[in-house]
Amino acid sequence: MRNFRNYKVWRDAVDFSTKIYQATDKMPWFEKKGLCNQLQRASVSISSNIAEGCARHSDSDFSHFLDIALGSANEVETQLNISKNVGYIEEKIFCELIGGVRDIQKQISGLIKIIRK
Repeated sequence: MRNFRNYKVWRDAVDFSTKIYQATDKMPWFEKKGLCNQLQRASVSISSNIAEGCARHSDSDFSHFLDIALGSANEVETQLNISKNVGYIEEKIFCELIGGVRDIQKQISGLIKIIRK
């Protein structure tokens, strides 16, 4: 069994989720059950799926959960763009978060490539 705590991408994803929670805390109250909730859930899903995949015994199972984590990261990127477009996230915070999620996407993609060789 792999130890998810040893993966930089997992640690980065946990830190990223914390930043998402901080950013969504500033969203309008009426979005708390909408876009805000979606962003929070999708961001948490990234690190959660990496951790769950680490508990699987085969490389193919692990890479499957990494695929799901990557999908969640893509979902977060989409939701961040919508949040920016409607004015819920300031440009500076948006740029920081987009940079973070894109870094996580690259790390997950690289890990998938290594595992599937």
